[in-house]
Amino acid sequence: MDLADPQPLGLFPEGELISVGMDTFIHRIDSTEVIYQPRRKRAKLIGKYLMGDLLGEGSYGKVKEVLDSETLCRRAVKILKKKKLRRIPNGEANVKKEIQLLRRLRHRNVIQLVDVLFNEEKQKMYMVMEYCVCGMQEMLDSVPEKRFPVCQAHGYFCQLIDGLEYLHSQGIVHKDIKPGNLLLTTSGTLKISDLGVAEALHPFAVDDTCRTSQGSPAFQPPEIANGLDTFSGFKVDIWSAGVTLYNITTGLYPFEGDNIYKLFENIGRGDFTIPCDCGPPLSDLLRGMLEYEPAKRFSIRQIRQHSWFRKKHPLAETLVPIPPSPDTKDRWRSMTVVPYLEDLHGHTEEDEDEELFDLEDGIIYTQDFTVPGQVMEEEAGQNGQSRSVPRALCVNGTEIGRVKADARSNPVRKACASSKIRRLSACKQQ
Repeated sequence: MDLADPQPLGLFPEGELISVGMDTFIHRIDSTEVIYQPRRKRAKLIGKYLMGDLLGEGSYGKVKEVLDSETLCRRAVKILKKKKLRRIPNGEANVKKEIQLLRRLRHRNVIQLVDVLFNEEKQKMYMVMEYCVCGMQEMLDSVPEKRFPVCQAHGYFCQLIDGLEYLHSQGIVHKDIKPGNLLLTTSGTLKISDLGVAEALHPFAVDDTCRTSQGSPAFQPPEIANGLDTFSGFKVDIWSAGVTLYNITTGLYPFEGDNIYKLFENIGRGDFTIPCDCGPPLSDLLRGMLEYEPAKRFSIRQIRQHSWFRKKHPLAETLVPIPPSPDTKDRWRSMTVVPYLEDLHGHTEEDEDEELFDLEDGIIYTQDFTVPGQVMEEEAGQNGQSRSVPRALCVNGTEIGRVKADARSNPVRKACASSKIRRLSACKQQ
């Protein structure tokens, strides 16, 4: 029996189309019948890292939470696109400089770079950092007073000075110290982050003279506001740390303005007031750090010797807690990777050969980067020096066997094993 071809909608006679009615073509339902289902979170692996939710987004790129599938450590990854970096003045240069600086820094109060990955096809770069649960600015914004109790502010400030002293000992001027660039771990450890505008002094430089500054306007010293060609880099960081201390103890800024021109005019004059409730010791420290003349401004040694810095402050007010996460309102800031882990393992034994997650191909670990804390294979050179080879680049039969063994013992690695073995086998053939 031959079936007639369906008549195109446009060929219906006008009268017949009216008689059919629009309900024939559009099925109308009541809004109460609509069932909303949250979009399933699909697991995605970038190299050995399982991606989680978005933690934040800045001018350079997004920051997401990740889980290291080998060590099961909680990390954060900064995702940078070359296309976006090219649109930012000095964008690529700043990122490259930040990576170079972070590679050689190891301190409790400086953010640690764990890994760097590239994807040439998608022109993406991934900077894997140690995980911090919250930023200091986010904590300040969560309370009406916009400040910390003196006891809490003192603890954070002492850690800031420790980290700053280490940076200066390595010949690095941060240039952008402010609450927005100070991160906190779950244990309350402060981490200085964002070294994109930092400057590494020449190893044989006679002093800390700098010539460029790209920091935040409200935290700049008078010598920069007045447009001097050269200035002391270390004293710039001392001033910015002084503005930070003023801000976290009073909830205010020493200098303000309706626009950047008025702000710089006020900073250039150097006149500011300190609230009376700060007390004489703190007021004296702030005046020393916010000294107009850089030569008279406190050094880190003078800050350490100051009575307010050395004093043990009693707990007189309730501490400002880490606020709930802005999106999920989770007060514990739980791991956002958990739903993706559920997606990774929510399958039956019959489905194991199927692609159950997205695996971004073309990932290249930086070959000249030694991952902190990672087991390395030492290869002795002819000159007696050793050369560290990242484990991700040491491809042999033993490595493939280790991945297979890990897959049997670890639930996270089990889902990654088949794809990882294929990649290692391909590298071995090359």
